[in-house]
Amino acid sequence: MKRSIAIICIMTLLLSGCATVAPPSASAPPSASAPTQNVVQKEPVQNINELLLRDKPLLYANRDPLSVKTLYLTVRRGNEGENTDHTWQEINTYSVYDYDKMKTDRYQVEAILQEGDENGPTPDAFGYGVTTPNATVQVRGQTSSKYAQKNYKVKLKKDTELFDSQRTIALNKHMDDSLRIRNKMLFDLMTEIPSMMSLRTQFVHLYVKDETAGDHALFADYGLYTQVEQLNRTALTAHGADRNGQLYKINLCEFYTYDDVIKLKTDPTYNLKAFEERVEVKGNDDHTKLIAMLNAVNDYSKSAEEIVDTYFEIDNLLTWMAFHILLGNEDTQNRNMYIYSPLNSEKWYFWSWDNDGALNRKTRELQGKDTDRGWECGISNYWGNMLFRRVLKSENYRAMLDERIETLYHGVLAPDKVQAMAQRYAAVTTPYLYAMPDIANAPVTQAQHEIVLQNIKTEIEKNYEDYQRSLVTPMPFYIDIPRKTETGYACGWEASFDLHSEDLTYTAEISDSIHFTNIVAKYQGESLEITIPPLAPGQYFIRVIAKNSIGKQQPAFDYYHYDDEKVFGVRCFYIMADGSVEMPGDE
Repeated sequence: MKRSIAIICIMTLLLSGCATVAPPSASAPPSASAPTQNVVQKEPVQNINELLLRDKPLLYANRDPLSVKTLYLTVRRGNEGENTDHTWQEINTYSVYDYDKMKTDRYQVEAILQEGDENGPTPDAFGYGVTTPNATVQVRGQTSSKYAQKNYKVKLKKDTELFDSQRTIALNKHMDDSLRIRNKMLFDLMTEIPSMMSLRTQFVHLYVKDETAGDHALFADYGLYTQVEQLNRTALTAHGADRNGQLYKINLCEFYTYDDVIKLKTDPTYNLKAFEERVEVKGNDDHTKLIAMLNAVNDYSKSAEEIVDTYFEIDNLLTWMAFHILLGNEDTQNRNMYIYSPLNSEKWYFWSWDNDGALNRKTRELQGKDTDRGWECGISNYWGNMLFRRVLKSENYRAMLDERIETLYHGVLAPDKVQAMAQRYAAVTTPYLYAMPDIANAPVTQAQHEIVLQNIKTEIEKNYEDYQRSLVTPMPFYIDIPRKTETGYACGWEASFDLHSEDLTYTAEISDSIHFTNIVAKYQGESLEITIPPLAPGQYFIRVIAKNSIGKQQPAFDYYHYDDEKVFGVRCFYIMADGSVEMPGDE
């Protein structure tokens, strides 16, 4: 009776239009007696940590990857307050290292950015008819800022039109890339892989008019560039990510805790510059989640599976690693990547950034450089990174990585497929590369360029072989600082690690020559230390190599720069006049 009265009252309220219906409880199931004929079938509600970050295919659907946009940049002096009161010559003279010495921010100039064709800016194109500056320009990059041809960061001013839905325009020359296709081609390949996040890219032919040198300047041809979408809050929104989330560019970080610099911004000792030498803040600057994740990664009371299940999406992480292993993009152990986490989620995702070091083996060979990659190939390339090391120690995760390697190698990154793709891209870039102004700084001859291009397939095949070899080879390790003893000196090293628990032995040698032509002490065995006799003052080198029971060898992580080459497994030290030991700075 009471139930009937309640139903009648509710129906009366509904019919009168005055009802307020409370949302259903997330935990309460629907009443068993409720009618089912009008129940709408709904997807189960997910926990935010179960959501998968996936890119938006429509961002790339109507883009021609082989098109070349023509951009016109008119640069002018600005004002001192905005640090734009500089000349174009100044912009192109100073590197980031010069600015560090001068203890000043990078100089900028004001600019007008316009799109057009080879005859000039065109009606209805971006920036047409603009007569006052709509942007600022500065040199971008670190090492590349020292090169003859600069990379530029063009930042459009607020309340001005966006270029291709972007406010920050990164124009990259890629001077070390002998084909000038690698960064763009790799980002385009990522769009074919669901668990990887890509960025929009565009070949650009750039012209610059320098009005800081006079009022009658003409547009000068600056050659071919690749425009890469800057990963920032605007890009997060475009790719369907959370613009309020945490986003960091990894500069020199191997996922240790770095308690001395990675701190909350509320910490009185927080130093943003020191912080960003490790990880550069590009999104939300509440570092609580970052610190929690790093602490967990370094907590050996937690298993690798527990850490990954809580803080990462394993498909994203392992596919990202497999992609860069197969393409030989070795400079991804501790930099050239972003990590991103949605605001209210614990999960972190890897997002690639700089890819122009990939597929570079044949170029180095033709330039007469050492092609020995030491430990910088296969999974050993990532062994120095605490997170990757813990993942790779897991037999389950290694099996998953192997599956991703095989899937990519026989699919998106199949050698024949990438070879054909590279040839299509090079057909666009080669005419620019071997014409002025780019030919003046081309890293190889045009004949050598053709050899590099024809070896793309072979490079992927060799990278695949290096990966397979790395699975049965001991992992790299660090050499300690030699120390003085009562009878001379001694030097130790970390234990190597063998994924299959093979027995390990070590060969350690001390020499006064980088070529190890004169050996002053040698050890072979299972110990982690070499005994060294008294040494005269001077420079010395220690080389340590691990070997497992099936004969596979691995040099130590340490390397020494000699004639612009890395000598792997070697550390330099000095014996001083008083017999003490000193080490040089980072080799």
